[in-house]
Amino acid sequence: MTKPVFRFAPSPNGYLHLGHAFSALFCWHAARKAGGDVLLRIEDIDTRRCRQAYVDQIFDDLAWLGLSWREPVRVQSEHFDDYRKAAAILSDKGLLYPCFCTRKQVLAKAQGLCDPDGAVRYPGTCKHLSAEAVAERQNSGEAFALRLDMAKAIAMARAEASVGANIGMEADGPIGQQYSNLEDWGDVVLVRKDTPTSYHLAVVVDDDLQGVTHVTRGMDMYGATALHLLLQNLLGLARPHYQHHELIKGDSGQKLAKSAGDLSLKQLRADGLQMADLLKFPDFSQYSFK
Repeated sequence: MTKPVFRFAPSPNGYLHLGHAFSALFCWHAARKAGGDVLLRIEDIDTRRCRQAYVDQIFDDLAWLGLSWREPVRVQSEHFDDYRKAAAILSDKGLLYPCFCTRKQVLAKAQGLCDPDGAVRYPGTCKHLSAEAVAERQNSGEAFALRLDMAKAIAMARAEASVGANIGMEADGPIGQQYSNLEDWGDVVLVRKDTPTSYHLAVVVDDDLQGVTHVTRGMDMYGATALHLLLQNLLGLARPHYQHHELIKGDSGQKLAKSAGDLSLKQLRADGLQMADLLKFPDFSQYSFK
């Protein structure tokens, strides 16, 4: 029997906080219960915001938590060619189209709808540009992203899937577990203007290449799972088992976030946080691990 493989995949665009600590402890606990290994992946495709100092602190914080992982550590920025190949497959299927819109332009033409991540849903401004118009703008050097034609992708995935398969549900999870309506995502960006991938494309490619069989992550990623199932279907990638856990929230009732300036593990440790104190908050008794 193949040994289960889990992964913990932080982004080094800031220091880890208590929410990351909970997610890490959850992942390692689930792996122990399943008799599996944990991989560590550094998701640093946002090269403008990611810093080596944050990477170094990730290693230090995880070691302080008493956690170890199977080597080697995959660093996404070292594997851009893998993501280019995946994007090329989708492009060859006619599922990607160039988008020249700036964020300001998207906001100006948005219709008040948001995707499951809470971002404004793309209104389709560039979707029907003529081939001549696209070529002219590309030849002029205008920056563009590549978006997934969601309607076409859903139709193709359903046609290629086995009869009765629902690409928005997890096959090996609870029956009828609907993560989100794929249409709610709109034509999501899969290749960014400044990077040859997006989080959604890179994560499914990495999980497949690394042989990940189990993904544990917070409920803030629940809606994204449907999109990841779709991409796995379109790219012919293996589908891990997904399990989502509760989020650690601050005094405001909102989930902890680097962008909100919530105290980092580094700062809390400097202020006297002890491992014995931290181990009081994870309650895994409500979860069943496979």
